[in-house]
Amino acid sequence: MVGTLKKHSYRIGTISKLAGIPVPTLRVWESRYAAFSPVKTDGQHRMYAEEDLLRATLLKQLSDAGHAISTIANLNVQELNQLYRKHQNASPAHTQGPTNQVVMMTVVGLGLAGRIESKKFSLHMEGHNLQIADIYADLEAAKTGPRSVQTKILLLKVNTLHEIVMRDIQEITAKINVLQVIVLYNFGRDQVAQAMRSAGMLVRREPIADYELAELLQSVMQVKPAHTLPEPTLSTHIAPRKYSDETLARVANISTNVLCECPRHVAELITQLASFEQYSQECLNNSTEDAHLHTYLASISGSARALFEQALEKVAQHEGIKL
Repeated sequence: MVGTLKKHSYRIGTISKLAGIPVPTLRVWESRYAAFSPVKTDGQHRMYAEEDLLRATLLKQLSDAGHAISTIANLNVQELNQLYRKHQNASPAHTQGPTNQVVMMTVVGLGLAGRIESKKFSLHMEGHNLQIADIYADLEAAKTGPRSVQTKILLLKVNTLHEIVMRDIQEITAKINVLQVIVLYNFGRDQVAQAMRSAGMLVRREPIADYELAELLQSVMQVKPAHTLPEPTLSTHIAPRKYSDETLARVANISTNVLCECPRHVAELITQLASFEQYSQECLNNSTEDAHLHTYLASISGSARALFEQALEKVAQHEGIKL
């Protein structure tokens, strides 16, 4: 029972506030349509799980769109999300304006998905058409579960960061082939967080406000708000570093068979770009505009660094240098 209660950590008042549904309505949906499955504490208080929060949020959105609760109450989370996505795509606002290009996202964490799907959060994403394609309860489900469409963003919420979590995220990223990974966490080692940043992930510690998370998502979307800096597109995944500073220093000091300084220059450029990429990721932010700018700079320098690594491989092959 204790383990069950850990998973059911929301009271009905919290679900009501976060999903925007009156408590009496939630009780009717539960008793009449079996929309939720709370557990009771020893004091007979109903406790709800993260999945209930997500279900409540999606049911609210769909009922507001005209769906009868009796027809959707027993759909699972993925079916509710797919139905909600169809409604979004059919909406007239979906096709209006150049900034409404759809960016699909995979979310790991039911509570996080409920947060993203809420109307409160959507207010911070006006002008940006972001849709959740797949939702997974945890990392294990994301590793083994099916996916519906190709997504460009992988957004995850984990309680703790450690080496195993990082490896699991890398496995998921390789499987679903996303272009950008955003990780939110509560506790973790700084070394692991930095290693994930060096691997091209955006890592932020909770709590992070809705507007800050929205800014972060907007910074990696293809949409370019007219009042902000031009954003890097997601057409190229920012790969992790291939070569250490020691390897690059060795290449820079190798004498070539011809009078050519290309190996040295390319190696030095990669070192400088990698240093600036790391600096941009670690730079302190005094405002959301600062965070927006640093994300942009990290993306640009990371992309350039990855391109020069490809160039170094060609130079090394031509010169017979082993990397």
